Amino acid sequence: MFRWKATAATIAIAALALTGCAAGGDSGSGDGSGGDTLTLGAILAPTTLDPAGAEWGNRAPFYQAVFDTLLLATPEGTIEPWLASEWAYNEDNTVLTLTLRDDVTFSDGSELTADVVVKNLQRFKDGTSPDAGYLGSIASMEAPDDQTVVITLSAPDPAFLNYLTRDPGLIGAEASFESADVDTNPVGSGPYVLDTAATVTGTSYVYTKNEDYWNPDAQHYDELVINVLSDPTAALNAIKAGEANGVKLSNNDNLAEVEGAGWTVNANELDFQGLLLLDRAGTMAPELADPKVRQAINFAFDREGLLKAIGADKGTVTTQVFSAASDAYDPELDEYYTYDPDKAKELLAEAGLADGFTLSLPSVGVFGTAAPTLIQQQLADVGITVEYTEVAPNNFIADLLAPKYPVSFMALEQNPDWQLIQFMIAPTAVFNPFKYSDPKVDEYMKQIQYGDEATQASVAKELNTYIVEQAWFAPFFRVQGSVATDADTTVEMLPTNAYPAIYDFKPKQ
Repeated sequence: MFRWKATAATIAIAALALTGCAAGGDSGSGDGSGGDTLTLGAILAPTTLDPAGAEWGNRAPFYQAVFDTLLLATPEGTIEPWLASEWAYNEDNTVLTLTLRDDVTFSDGSELTADVVVKNLQRFKDGTSPDAGYLGSIASMEAPDDQTVVITLSAPDPAFLNYLTRDPGLIGAEASFESADVDTNPVGSGPYVLDTAATVTGTSYVYTKNEDYWNPDAQHYDELVINVLSDPTAALNAIKAGEANGVKLSNNDNLAEVEGAGWTVNANELDFQGLLLLDRAGTMAPELADPKVRQAINFAFDREGLLKAIGADKGTVTTQVFSAASDAYDPELDEYYTYDPDKAKELLAEAGLADGFTLSLPSVGVFGTAAPTLIQQQLADVGITVEYTEVAPNNFIADLLAPKYPVSFMALEQNPDWQLIQFMIAPTAVFNPFKYSDPKVDEYMKQIQYGDEATQASVAKELNTYIVEQAWFAPFFRVQGSVATDADTTVEMLPTNAYPAIYDFKPKQ
């Protein structure tokens, strides 16, 4: 299954190489005060350990072990101080002032200063990370003293603080920037230091405790090992053999076996799966320009049945693209479109399409057969004929964004509100490839961007309601993301990232 997250420009395909490595898990003392070794399983290896090329999502733990971020995202969905102990915006939210801690050193002995932070942010903005655009709103930066960073934005960016909790906020030591081995020998101020001699790049990463870490309360283990377990069978085998303490599962197919092995499945819901009704102006499929047709498509789907058939019954049916953790979320919108084929036919008739019409959708092998078949059957039941075009996996995203198809089945990450808007709703959004705009949506976006926090929250909810009513998408369900932990380990899941923070893995008390 393709899944696109805003934090990565590459596609994670489930079937990757079996790593064959798994260090023995020893989650330590069990008294909650610390332990020997935490061994984790991750789906993807990092392509580089240079923070200027970093990605987040499933690659986050590799970076978080070594580097601190300026701010911290918590399991409660809040943003808290980390390297920056305080922050404040000016009146129009275009100038952000960060106050840095004065007790932080990097593992090479150099000190954290405002000048180093400015250089890190500039490197990320100019670097190779697929998320470099997150810092595109920065107009200028200054370091008036060692503990103060002043960032001037070209316009208010309500997602900016959130960006500083993830890859754009990673801070490395200045001396490492020009190192020949910056991709494999990271130098940060984080809780652990990469043991390059024990690490096998792409396979297994070994980290030792940073004895000079400024926040020892966040260090729950003496050693951290992260093994790349891309293949679901390899991950399940590691769990059954007790060769790890925590493993990110690439799907929910084996949850019964995981729990049968005495492990706990920790869940969040970060993504949704469903149809992207991309051609809302009817450029390629004229029928889609009528909201009644897009609404008919939504009424055509038996979401409970789809969740059971293609989601292993692990998730929550929904008809909205905003996450349950967001200000825009409205629980009533999860059931705005019920399964009602007769209503769908009625709407098509009102749109002058009583005899139905034909839609072109792409199909790709990693979708499997169940989802494409059920989509085709349920739309056929209301008179809409689906014609699939088989697309090579490597061409799928490029074809979708070209754009070559008016509609596609897809899984997308549900980001915080403004980030999601910039990802799939704004005329410039990556997943608005036809660049569709609506004056009412534009006005909502303007109010969110320039409003205070209360305005942002209330208008985001209005925007969400409007795009559900206008049927910009046909979501099926939010997907359960699962991280398994053994009997000696606990973890708190994040509502805004696929992989938990390494600080939130702890020995069970």
